[in-house]
Amino acid sequence: MNLRWFISKAVREACTVKKHYGRLLKAQHDLLSAPAIAAVQGKLDELDAAIAEGHSGKLRLKAEELQFAAEKWIKPYPHVAWRENVEVLLVALAVAMAIRTFFVQPFKIPTGSMQPTLFGVTSVPDFTKINYWQEDKLKERSELFDQIKERDAIQIPTGWARVKAWLHGDSYIQVFAPADGVIDSVSPPTKFLIFNIKQSITIGGVEQTIWFPPDFGEQTLMRRAGLDPNKVYHRGDEVVRMKVSAGDHLFVDRLSFNFRKPERGEIVVFATQGIDNPQMPQDQFYIKRLVAMPNEKVQIGDDRHLIIDGERLDAGTPHFERVYGFNPDQPPRESQFSGHVNGTVAAKFGLYPNLAPNFPDASTVYENDGDHYMVMGDNTCNSFDSRAWGSFPARNVIGKSFFVYWPLTDRFGWGNR
Repeated sequence: MNLRWFISKAVREACTVKKHYGRLLKAQHDLLSAPAIAAVQGKLDELDAAIAEGHSGKLRLKAEELQFAAEKWIKPYPHVAWRENVEVLLVALAVAMAIRTFFVQPFKIPTGSMQPTLFGVTSVPDFTKINYWQEDKLKERSELFDQIKERDAIQIPTGWARVKAWLHGDSYIQVFAPADGVIDSVSPPTKFLIFNIKQSITIGGVEQTIWFPPDFGEQTLMRRAGLDPNKVYHRGDEVVRMKVSAGDHLFVDRLSFNFRKPERGEIVVFATQGIDNPQMPQDQFYIKRLVAMPNEKVQIGDDRHLIIDGERLDAGTPHFERVYGFNPDQPPRESQFSGHVNGTVAAKFGLYPNLAPNFPDASTVYENDGDHYMVMGDNTCNSFDSRAWGSFPARNVIGKSFFVYWPLTDRFGWGNR
């Protein structure tokens, strides 16, 4: 029969008919009367025998008889087309969920803690960069003016240039005041699945809609754009002018770590649940570079290199070629490979003072717990990582960075490990 199925179109069509009505009979077996079941089953058996013979004329006859019997005895389903489409959709969803659970999972990077290896959401201007912890108010004021200059210098492209920018992950927002007044409210984006559909900003009691707003990462439009809720706008005034670059979207390999343990230097995605720190949300996933394995002793030297069990990591350590490929004569810079910064170096260069409370100086040794990992971001000047909250249980690891599929930049592909 298997050979006949490949050779004869009539056999293949008869098998399809038999399978269809056989499935319907099984589905309604507890609803149909005994004579109905016997009538349909009899025609199914006759078609099965005709398939074994392989005579095309008899196949068509028996298939028609089965169809006639089924139409007579099997109860019709309402909205057949809808039922079939729903069945196909459910099967597709089940397959997608299985792939997501056991093989690869899409992941969106919201923050810049792994730059320049993997980018989170960035924007111009970005008023969240103003360092309010700085004692030097003149420096803070200078940073404010720098953001204003960057905002005013934005040139919003049109036409094909706008499409090319979008392919590179760049979106532009420009909002003008629809009426006189202050900013009454800015709503969070309305989402459908992973897509932002719209967002509204209300000024002087008049709502203005932003269609398909970009992702703002862990920030909001108010924070990134530096909107002043007390400022009075006049109708036609420009309220928002921004360029937002999307964070990298990647696939997480969930399969490999079922067969081996993570290796030092791999970029891993892990759940934050159970990490004991008041600033750590308990329902998110983070992505960082794995730096310390269970039961290891960890230090961060003033030369910005990790020391594991007395051994200094450098550019020759696998997966750390770029992390430690920085110029030691240059100060650490945000979103640049600058090694790993401890508290002493952070204070020296005026970085965030609580950047590394677990590593205040080069002599401090942090003893990692058994069955725990430690991770750090490649953007050492702006990363909330194990320098602040320590280690996390190995069971929290979801997988590793696998493939960047969006946006279409030089980070697209497998190369960002």
